Amino acid sequence: MSDLTTLLEVGGPVAALGGGAAYARAKHPAAYWSTVGLPVSTVRLLSSYGSVMEACGLTVAPSRLRVLAVKATTQREVRPVPPRRGIIRPTTTGLRIRLRLAPGQEPADFAASAERLRHAWGVHAVYVTTVKPGVVDLRLVGYDVLRRVRMPRKAAHGPLKVPVALREDATPFVRDYRTIPHQLTLGATLSGKSMYLRHLIAGLSTQSVALVGIDCKRGVELAPFAPRLSALATDPEQAAELLPVLVNEMEDRYDLIKARQGIAPSTPDEEITSDIWGLPGDERPVPVVLFVDEIAELFLVATKKDEERRDEMVTQLIRLAQLGRAAGIYLEVCGQRFGAELGKGATMLRAQLTGRVCHRVNDEASAKMALGDIAPEAVQAACSIAPERPGLAVAGDTSGGWSRIRTPYLSLGDAAETCRESAHLVPDLPALKPFRPDVPVRPVETAAPVFLPRPVTD
Repeated sequence: MSDLTTLLEVGGPVAALGGGAAYARAKHPAAYWSTVGLPVSTVRLLSSYGSVMEACGLTVAPSRLRVLAVKATTQREVRPVPPRRGIIRPTTTGLRIRLRLAPGQEPADFAASAERLRHAWGVHAVYVTTVKPGVVDLRLVGYDVLRRVRMPRKAAHGPLKVPVALREDATPFVRDYRTIPHQLTLGATLSGKSMYLRHLIAGLSTQSVALVGIDCKRGVELAPFAPRLSALATDPEQAAELLPVLVNEMEDRYDLIKARQGIAPSTPDEEITSDIWGLPGDERPVPVVLFVDEIAELFLVATKKDEERRDEMVTQLIRLAQLGRAAGIYLEVCGQRFGAELGKGATMLRAQLTGRVCHRVNDEASAKMALGDIAPEAVQAACSIAPERPGLAVAGDTSGGWSRIRTPYLSLGDAAETCRESAHLVPDLPALKPFRPDVPVRPVETAAPVFLPRPVTD
């Protein structure tokens, strides 16, 4: 009886501790990793590093000098040599290890063994990046960072740089317009595309940049950000008037570059290799970011007259995508559906959009249109996004690389308030003044009337 009592006394706290760890792992994975997962994975890695590398085929035969030294000093067997390991650097989401490759090894060997390394060391995922020739970085992620997105405190900020999402390897996904000037963003209803757009606008609203919007859903997506927008078109008719103004603005900026750099006025715009960033700061025009929401609405036509207007708008969009970067005009094209059946110019416009972000879509053709020409293996990843994870997307570019990302939650009210507070940063562009949206006046909050007690009288 006494043994049973002792067992219950000892087992109770152990069971409670195990239950608390399981609860923390399910509900608070970051806290669980910092307290339990990090020490356990570190010990497991240090104790099994050599054997795991050998099992994965990542070891090489030792040098002759090493063989002679081992045989001269000991009688043990000479074993293959694993890659030289650097210091283990813990992070809030995992571990980082730098390895020096042995002669004959390449980073692809480690990338092919990433899944086996993940199981051997008990982590959520392993990612391999090349630091320099002969050196790779292993990033071990301890838990699913995309389940509850928390952006890192240190993210790349700067002119035309906006951290909008978190990658699956726990690094921030930064939208850099100087590097990738134009982008296509696709997503079905409730896929998180609007949340991605909010982060972009809220991040750019605090910078010296002109924001222009075309929202053919009568402005329901972009109208809340009206205080910060320099121009807004809410239907195809207004868009047909706004796009020629942007094309003229682009041509005026090219004339400015020609005049500043002494280029002949007759030189075609396509042959100008410089851009506005080479101009002095006091002469440089402000960058312009054009947001086009529901791009399919600009392609749809009902009459012959609409078809002519459509062709003209598509031509102007293609011109902006081809020539706008040097003039400081950048495109962010969004939609639920994008395919060749939209009409003439659809695939030509897509070819100019370097960046691609594909949220959950309703058909495989849209995923192929977004990612099929740059990373065919990413199409299946985009088609497997579950509806229960809004904001999850596959991001890629024309270099062929791709990764899963997820946008953190940002309420519409908070994004609109950010735009309202930065309304004073709207640049002065006379050509866009006729398209400046009406900003509703916020009602003044008056204090509730105070009722004083009436004096007591006879």
